[in-house]
Amino acid sequence: MAADPSARRAGFPSSRLRQPGRTQPWILTYHSVSDPRHDPYGITVSADRLDRQLAWLRGRHLTGVGMSALLRADATARRGLVGLTFDDGYADFLHEALPVLRRYDCTATVFVLPGRPGGSNAWDPLGPRRPLLTPGEIRRLADAGMEIGSHGLFHRHLTTLSDDELRAETRRSRELIRGITGTAPEGFCYPYGTVDRRVIDAVRDAGYGYGCAIAPGPLLGPFALPRTHISQADRGVRLRAKELRHTMRYGRGDTAGSRTAPSGEHGVTPAVPTGGRR
Repeated sequence: MAADPSARRAGFPSSRLRQPGRTQPWILTYHSVSDPRHDPYGITVSADRLDRQLAWLRGRHLTGVGMSALLRADATARRGLVGLTFDDGYADFLHEALPVLRRYDCTATVFVLPGRPGGSNAWDPLGPRRPLLTPGEIRRLADAGMEIGSHGLFHRHLTTLSDDELRAETRRSRELIRGITGTAPEGFCYPYGTVDRRVIDAVRDAGYGYGCAIAPGPLLGPFALPRTHISQADRGVRLRAKELRHTMRYGRGDTAGSRTAPSGEHGVTPAVPTGGRR
């Protein structure tokens, strides 16, 4: 069988992408865009709040873009850009988030789970259950100009998997997404934000050009990009504080810290006790 021409060998990331260097771009992490009232993990924003957050960015002369567009930009252009990422591939992105993004002439990267097409977030013990994008909906988003990336197959803690399971989560998910959209995804997002060197090597070997983490610590680099969690509570003052925090941590290329170990299921602290969680 002929080698996959879209796959890249380890150490040879996509020539289309620029490595961030010492100053890391600011990348925002979203999940569901829907009713945030029952949200034990603090990962849901309403469409109205997303609208206000994007308006705040544009008011600061910043434009939200998908990750590949962000990483293709040169250093000068990148100063006016912010990465927008949406984890888990919730179906509400199509009807709630996409119209808002279009209103502000923004794009985003949607990290999907091709092992759960049209399923739900069964990995969240506290719920609520939210539907995930179907293959047809994923194609619609790609056709609308959104970047589609991989979040693995099933939303599993990758650092706990065997080598064979890890290859499936990285390589197989890439193959399935290519089958859906016609294009192999450039980016990978680590479920729960957990990542170690073995996982990074698996993502690179699978042919991805970059990887998104939460707080990558000493693994900081193109396959462990730091991101900022965004919630319903984030308005102008909080957004500015998060922007400054990012600049203080990563504007100087600071890699101090330990291996990623998020405090909650999504790299954020739940709003309720966790006694009944997996």
